[in-house]
Amino acid sequence: MHVLAADDDAMMRLLVGALLEQAGHQPELVPDGEAAWEAWERGRHRLVILDWQMPRLDGLELCRRIRAADPDRETFLLMVTSRDSTDDLVRVLDAGADDYISKPLRHTVFQTRLRIAERRIALEEARRAAEQALKDAKYLAGIGETAIALQHEINNPLAALISTVAMFEQGLYKPSETGEVLQVVAEQANRIAAVMRRLRDLTNPRSVVYAKGARMLDLSGEEPPP
Repeated sequence: MHVLAADDDAMMRLLVGALLEQAGHQPELVPDGEAAWEAWERGRHRLVILDWQMPRLDGLELCRRIRAADPDRETFLLMVTSRDSTDDLVRVLDAGADDYISKPLRHTVFQTRLRIAERRIALEEARRAAEQALKDAKYLAGIGETAIALQHEINNPLAALISTVAMFEQGLYKPSETGEVLQVVAEQANRIAAVMRRLRDLTNPRSVVYAKGARMLDLSGEEPPP
């Protein structure tokens, strides 16, 4: 995958580039936010790794520009920052970043975040491909509504499972946190299982408006208003 990485520190660019190549990606390295914006407009990279503090255009503003031009969030934005206060991290996410990683950059943490990004991108690509296939093939309305409902209900717990398992695989949890990790996995798995049970027990199916006029099967478990 072609990955865009922006940082005004030459050594940091070399480090990120080497780690990306090690993971099998093709990095495009730029020295500031303005160059990153121009590169992204040309290439529409699926993954962008950017530093917060850069000349000409900082990471937050670059996030906002990309999100404004990419309303479907096809680009995954990973912010690298030396700031770690709660307020700062909220600003990062509010600007449109999907994830963040703290400096100094650690190899294992970077690889974990990269793996999470890869899986999220693959998940989104699969979802979009499925939606396009449904649209192109003009499946029966009931099948299409069921597929959209399942995507809507399962996407969030599935993303949480992927992230938790990836971090566990990289050994980023302490042994004492194993119970907590297993609890998170169990909770998200139970959320998915509950959706499947509601689908199995559905006796009076109805559809509701989802987005952009599309309809989906109602799996909320709530009774319709009288």
